[in-house]
Amino acid sequence: MRPAELERLTVAEAADRYVELVRARTVTGALSPSTAEVYARDVATLVELAGAEVVLDDLTGEDVDALLLAFARRPDGRRRAASGGQSPSSQARFRRSISALFKHATLAGWVQINPMTASTVTAKERGGLRPQRRALTREQAQGLIGAARALPEAPSAAKRRDQRTELRDAVIVLLLSTVGPRVSELVRANVEDFFTNDGVRYWRIFGKGGRTRDVPLPDGVAGVLQEYLERGRPALAGTGAGALAGTGAGAGADKALLLSWRGRRLARGDVQAVIDRVQRRVDPDQRRSVTPHGLRHTTATHLLADAVDMDAVRRVLGHSDLSTLGRYRDELPGELEVAMRTHPLLRGKSGR
Repeated sequence: MRPAELERLTVAEAADRYVELVRARTVTGALSPSTAEVYARDVATLVELAGAEVVLDDLTGEDVDALLLAFARRPDGRRRAASGGQSPSSQARFRRSISALFKHATLAGWVQINPMTASTVTAKERGGLRPQRRALTREQAQGLIGAARALPEAPSAAKRRDQRTELRDAVIVLLLSTVGPRVSELVRANVEDFFTNDGVRYWRIFGKGGRTRDVPLPDGVAGVLQEYLERGRPALAGTGAGALAGTGAGAGADKALLLSWRGRRLARGDVQAVIDRVQRRVDPDQRRSVTPHGLRHTTATHLLADAVDMDAVRRVLGHSDLSTLGRYRDELPGELEVAMRTHPLLRGKSGR
C-alpha cells in the first residue's frame, strides 16, 4: 500500500535514497555490484537531465518523454560516431532504470502517480532515432545483398592479400539477410557447425536456452560460404583453410567461422562495422542504415510477406512460440495494395 502522506523529495534527494537502497541489495546477493552501478549511473544521468532541485512528484509523463529523448540524443563516449547518440540498447537500459526508480517512488510515497504510465514515447516513436531496427524494403535488401555478392569480384588493391576480408564480409551480410540469426549466434558460429546432407548445406545454429536448429542455406549463400572457407578465411598456424571446410580444428579462434585478418574471432561490434562498410557500396537510392537485428527483422518480414509457412519462419529464426513472430513482422510499403490485387477469393475464371 502507498503511504498516506506524500514526501516531496527533490530529484537529487530521491536519487540518493534510491541508489543507497540499490547498493544495499548487493549485500544480500539480490543484485550484482555491476548491475547496481549501472542503475546508479543511469539515476545520476536522470538527475543531470531533470534538474537536481526539481521535485520528483512534479515530473509528468511529458517530462519523462523529454528526458528519454534527451538521453537518446546524448553523444555516447564509447562510440566513435559521437553525433550518433545513444545506442538502442542503451536507451532501453536507461528507460528500465528510471522506470524502476519511479516504481519504487510510487510505493514509497515520493510521487502520487507514476509518470512512466503517462509516457507516450515508445521504441518506435523516438523521433526517428531507431529506424535502423525496421526491416529493409525488398529493394533496399536486394541492394545490400547485391553489394555483398559483388565484394569478392572487386577486392581492395590497397590491402595485402592476407588482409582482404571481402569474402568474409559477404558471408556475414548474406547470412544475416537471408537466415536472420541473432548477432550472438553469428559470432559464436564455428566452421564445424556447417555441414552438407543430401547435397544441401546446413547451418547448425546454437541459440537461446541451449536450443539448436538446423537451417538450410540458399544455394547462392552456400556457394559464397564455401568460397570463403576455401580461400578467404585466414589460415592459422598449423591449420589450412581448406581443411577447415569440413571439420572444426582445435579450440577457440581456430574453430571460429568469422575471423579478423589477425586470426581473432569477431565480436558483435565488428559485425555492425562490416554492415556499414558494405552499405557504402549500395546505390544511394537503395541505401538505408540497418543493424544486425534489423536484418533479422528483414528476413522474417520478407519470408512472411512471400507466404512462407509461419511455422517454417519460426524455426528459421529459432523462436519457440509462433506469437513471437508478431514482433518481427514489419510493415512494408504497398503490401496492402498487392494483397488486394491478388486476393485469393477473386482468382480464377470469375475474378480479375
